[in-house]
Amino acid sequence: MDERLRRWRLVLGGGEADGTGFVPQGSDVRMDEALDAVYDLRPERAGGLGASAPRVARWLGDIRSYFPSTVVQVMQQDAIERLDLTSLLLEPEMLEAVEPDVHLVGTLLALNNVMPDRARESARAVVRKVVSELEREMAQRVRSAVDGALNRAARTNRPRRAADIDWDRTIRVNLRHYLPDRRTVVPSRLVGYARRRRGVQREVVLCVDQSGSMASSVVHAGVFGAVLASMGSLKTSLVVFDTAVADLTEHLHDPVEVLFGTQLGGGTDINRAVAYAEGLISRPADSIFVLVSDLFEGGVRQEMLRRIAAMTRAGVQVIVLLALSDDGAPFYDHDNAVALAAMGVPAFACTPDAFPALMAAAIERRDLAGWAERAPS
Repeated sequence: MDERLRRWRLVLGGGEADGTGFVPQGSDVRMDEALDAVYDLRPERAGGLGASAPRVARWLGDIRSYFPSTVVQVMQQDAIERLDLTSLLLEPEMLEAVEPDVHLVGTLLALNNVMPDRARESARAVVRKVVSELEREMAQRVRSAVDGALNRAARTNRPRRAADIDWDRTIRVNLRHYLPDRRTVVPSRLVGYARRRRGVQREVVLCVDQSGSMASSVVHAGVFGAVLASMGSLKTSLVVFDTAVADLTEHLHDPVEVLFGTQLGGGTDINRAVAYAEGLISRPADSIFVLVSDLFEGGVRQEMLRRIAAMTRAGVQVIVLLALSDDGAPFYDHDNAVALAAMGVPAFACTPDAFPALMAAAIERRDLAGWAERAPS
């Protein structure tokens, strides 16, 4: 019972209303103070971290001592947003003390244009650490999923071995030859996997909205773009946009350079970005166009919808991701999402964990709307 009261006291923060009667002792006092600095908004309490870099640095050290790294990352982000500590993130000493995560990278990218030179190298070190961890977690999964999908997408009607037969497709194309009395299907045509040809098999264009609300999605898209670009079977392009369009394809060998080439914030002109992306596609039937955007269009809406419809008619596999992050349900333009769905273009949020499977489904030209409904959230 004492442990339960202790935990509730730390959650509720003390005062007359918490009702626990528990008095923190020892290290619990420091833990309580660390929580109060961000979450205690009572006017009679002198909470907060002020504008003192040393005090913030001590607080960062305290929370890393008392809480696991996942909790530390949440508390850091809350402190940045609730206490307006963004200016302190421009200090190298502060950057060396924080726990790196995707949200922190997004904040640093948003501050890129105002970042003093003395903080730039520290900021790059933070971004590189997060990017390296993401690449390590995802690279092999992406490559395996894409390679497997390309192998399955290579079809033949004359498979050489039984192991090469795609039994599911073979049964479906031969259902008219079903013999009820024998309860069997007599296949007149086999469908199997062929050896995949060498060289570029698919063109992939990632078109990423860099408005401020898309920060986490920009980070993940940059990392995934770099992984896809490392595969010889794909020709990968990366375009980011606000009211202007920036082609970052030449930087895909280094995702840190990609991310520092973005400019988070500003308006949105999806139509202009789609128009540019159209020019990058040379083989529509073998192309996948991934638009990562909340769909709040500041440009010409009808022209944007017309362009996407034309791409699908030409054979391009078009996917709209309302978010590519773990941030929960995204805020997006429902009218544009409905308009896209009406033309057969699915618009849904995708977590980074699900992205490799999404790319595999796109390569195999599966029903992506159905895939999105079945995909884990």
